[in-house]
Amino acid sequence: MLTIHTADLLIPGDGRSPLPGGAVLVEGRQLAAVEVYEELAAAHPTARVRRWPGVLTPGLVNPYGPELLEQAYHPDPREDLGSGPISGEALASLGMTDARWGASARRGVQRMLAHGVVAVRGELRRPAVIDAVHRSGLTIEQRLADPAGPPSLASGSFATALLPQAEATFAIFETPELTTCVATVINGRLLHRRR
Repeated sequence: MLTIHTADLLIPGDGRSPLPGGAVLVEGRQLAAVEVYEELAAAHPTARVRRWPGVLTPGLVNPYGPELLEQAYHPDPREDLGSGPISGEALASLGMTDARWGASARRGVQRMLAHGVVAVRGELRRPAVIDAVHRSGLTIEQRLADPAGPPSLASGSFATALLPQAEATFAIFETPELTTCVATVINGRLLHRRR
């Protein structure tokens, strides 16, 4: 099934100019076209249309994969441990098991998706964490140098540019400052939706 995702502004990445009223045509796991919405809609009148407010961009690559998923615990909301990642001495006192690491990684990945993250960088070593990342659709990229600053769920650089025949992986943000993620799509699958 063909799906057109359109937003007020499309930032394709790779140094190409922003496209007001831009859209991407998703066919399966790939981008079939990146154009102005009206042109895509006219060429593909039976395609499903998803209209988003804000800015459609390549997703983000978070540089803190191991720090956020293997060196921090993402508590379940039913636990009385707060909502932010737990690390350091507080983490050491939790008695982590493989199952608990896997559940934490699943919650951490969901929180990353809610920030427009589509990939993480860094070597992951725990099988339960690696499994949670792969099942989510996030990719794991090599990290050549340690990132600067403290780990953050919302940090990152843009992933691969939005080009025809590339993976249908992107995020939609409310504003060009990329502060509030509206939706995250990986390989054509809508994995996070705020609205």
